[in-house]
Amino acid sequence: MEQLADRVRDDLAKIRYATGDWCEPLEQGGEPVLDVAIIGGGQGGLATCFALRRRGLGNTCIFEQAPRGGEGPWVTFARMVTLRTPKHVTGPDLGIPSLTPQSWFEARYGVEAWAALDKISRQDWQAYLDWLRESLALPVQNDRKLVDIDWQHGLLRLTFQQASGAQTQVWARKMVLATGIEGGGAWHVPDFITQALPASRYAHTSQQIDFAALKGKRIGVLGAGASAFDNAATALEQGAGRVDLCLRRATIPSINPYRWMENAGFLGYFADLPDAVRWRFMHRIYDLNQPPPQDTFWRCRKHENFAFHTGTPWLAVKETAEGVVVTTPHGDMTFDFLIIGTGFVIDLTRRPEMQRFAENVLLWRDRFTAPEGEESTVLASHPYLGGSFQFLPRNEADPAAPMLAAIHNFTFAAMPSMGLSGASISGMRFGVERLAQAIGRELFVQDGEKHLQSLLRYNTEELVSLAPPV
Repeated sequence: MEQLADRVRDDLAKIRYATGDWCEPLEQGGEPVLDVAIIGGGQGGLATCFALRRRGLGNTCIFEQAPRGGEGPWVTFARMVTLRTPKHVTGPDLGIPSLTPQSWFEARYGVEAWAALDKISRQDWQAYLDWLRESLALPVQNDRKLVDIDWQHGLLRLTFQQASGAQTQVWARKMVLATGIEGGGAWHVPDFITQALPASRYAHTSQQIDFAALKGKRIGVLGAGASAFDNAATALEQGAGRVDLCLRRATIPSINPYRWMENAGFLGYFADLPDAVRWRFMHRIYDLNQPPPQDTFWRCRKHENFAFHTGTPWLAVKETAEGVVVTTPHGDMTFDFLIIGTGFVIDLTRRPEMQRFAENVLLWRDRFTAPEGEESTVLASHPYLGGSFQFLPRNEADPAAPMLAAIHNFTFAAMPSMGLSGASISGMRFGVERLAQAIGRELFVQDGEKHLQSLLRYNTEELVSLAPPV
């Protein structure tokens, strides 16, 4: 591993041309101003910081609310055995061979182990990200939860809170939201469940769940996606008495649109398509949904005390002496505990740190009217982003417009506008490169006059002698 880290440094030294910092340092009220503040220390935040550094934007910092080692879902609430993406998919390495997951895995386990590997485990993926962060010496501040975003003096004023309650404030010219799936809204549990049951009777798949306490219990799982099956499998493996997974669809999704999307044309240029074409792409992708991988389904199906029920939406729930009674079109089902795999909602007003401006952000429903038969409330709720991943105002004359232009949304909510990006390993490299180039361009253009003056002051002589050579 030490040899690989040395190779990384050697590779980067060979391509370091034009990577020196070029933004002139700024201060506000005696305090330093970051060129870019990156919110989120997971894979998207790390890759973004690395990409910006390679473009000469080193005055950046990553702020992560989790403690060290708890960034992202991989060792917190993710319950799959392996990643769902193929092992050869690259991401945070940004095309540097010595930084790829394969190079890391081979250095740690051997070339033969990589050849025999099917998919990377989620624990190894977290370890790889930790190694990448350390090898690149990326600036990350953990235990920093973003609680407020303000706009003062033409700059972003960011307020962070630590677990202790202490608050710090940071000035920044630009900000990247790399907060993953949840960063565009909130995890979703249907109201008919939250309003009828105490919190002790259910948990969303994104929550910490004491599976050991569910040993011997009857578990009901709601949802058709991979995370629903991951949690069902974990409950079974931890000794649940019985697990019934229910989904409203007539069949379990089987086609994974992500595999189709993994081509350079879509990953690199989707964001440049007309609105109507982008909408139709996403309408199809969201309609297909992401199925459980075959090995995940088998992980559940091998247990005799597991059953899945298609065409079985939950209509109502109530707590009784016998347990939680779930009403379905096919009759009642009784469980001791419910696991909710209903995903998330895109709603910026649900983000506490965005309260100052969430209502001002342009959404797809404000900009685009879907053709008859292709309507989608879900797609319409996503922010309609500019070509730099930036928020746009609903009203161009809105005083909040300059602030919104300084905030680049690299969360899952960017997908209808920009395609796969920071919340997906599959699209990360393409999305990060587009984002970093856009941020660098905007900062340089904003300071164009300053750079011109720097050139006019430049007087370092290259020709220093007119005498014959010695």
